[in-house]
Parts: sequence; structure tokens; C-alpha cells
Amino acid sequence: TALLVSLPEQNLAMARILLLLLSAACLHTGNSSGYRRVNDFGVNQPAVLSGVQGGSIEIPFSFYFPWELANDRSMSIAWIWKYFHGEVIYNSTQPFLHEHFKGRLIMNWTQGQTSGVLRILNLKENDQARYFSRVFLRTTEGMKSWQSIPGTQLIIHALNTTMGSPSIIPSAVPTAGLEDKRGQRNPSLLNLGVMVGMVLAKVVVIIPLYGWMIFLWWKQR
Repeated sequence: TALLVSLPEQNLAMARILLLLLSAACLHTGNSSGYRRVNDFGVNQPAVLSGVQGGSIEIPFSFYFPWELANDRSMSIAWIWKYFHGEVIYNSTQPFLHEHFKGRLIMNWTQGQTSGVLRILNLKENDQARYFSRVFLRTTEGMKSWQSIPGTQLIIHALNTTMGSPSIIPSAVPTAGLEDKRGQRNPSLLNLGVMVGMVLAKVVVIIPLYGWMIFLWWKQR
């Protein structure tokens, strides 16, 4: 900034243009397809991906190298999970597939291509881990092998199954209320029955008593 201020006005615009071109050139040499190349060979993967239990996820990858291949079938891809030196879950050479991913792993990659996609179906909670792609090359200089260092962290989200259907839950409330009242009687009917019973009991007691009194009075006469 100080250098630009001290320049004459006629050279100020030219200096700014040269600075912008220099910055763009530096960014272009240090970045390719959104990834920074530290070496002449490497593997590109997304840092983090997330999926839902029961769904599927795709992990894209690509790689680059400076060597000349030895023959047509000189490439192979392997995938490792959990740790950098963890278990191999897939190998295109053997071929090999980990027991945990039987019937759930699809590798979309063709021999000779430098990019592909690993697809995991029917995601499970314990699929949450870090995944690393490893490249094997048979070159004119010998066998070469390298893999992604950070890998891809896969995060699995659980489905929310606590909420019920709105069409089912409200209808259950009045139904339960009706069921609770089926075994109950009307309180007013119960009271009427009690009163009738008491009156009948009094009548049963009083009538014999009055009859006995009338009999005694008639006998005295």
C-alpha cells in the first residue's frame, strides 16, 4: 500500500493492475479444482459429509500423479475406514468387500479414470466414521501407492420418529373418552332406584303393622 501511494498518479493504475495479475497467478498455481496441491501426487476428497439413517451417501474422490503408467491395467483403488491405517473395506484388485458393508457398497470407478464415487446404501448409525481412499499405480518407475491424509468424515443423523401422524393422534382422544364411559351408569338413574327401594321397604314394614293393629282393635270390640 505504501508503495502504491508513493508512485506518481500516471503509474498508480498500472501498478494496481500488475498487483492483481500477480495475485491471480499465485492463486492459480497453488489451487486446482478447489484443492491445494502440496506435492506432485495426491488424493482429493471432501472434508465432511452427512447422511440420514436408511438413506445413501456418495463420497467423490480424484487423484493426480506425475509418473508414466507401465501398462493398461495399472491402477487400483482401495478404501479404508475409521483410521489412516484402519481396516480395508473395499479393494478393486481382489476384489474385496468388508462384511459390514455387504450389499451396501457401490464403487463407481472405471480403470484408467482419475476420479470416481464411493456410494454407501442403507446408512447405519455405526457407519459414522472417517473414510480414506488409497491409490495404487504400476508405473515405469515401479509401484507407487498413496492415500488421502485427512480423509472424509461421515456424519450420520437419526430419523425423527417421535412425532405421530396428525390424522391419527387427535382421533384417539375422543375414542378413549367414549370407552371410559361405557361401563358407567347415569348418576340420576342410580339415585331414583335407591329412592324407590327405600319406599318399597317402608311399605313392606308398615302394611303388616297396620294390619295387626286393626286386628287387635276388631277383637276387642
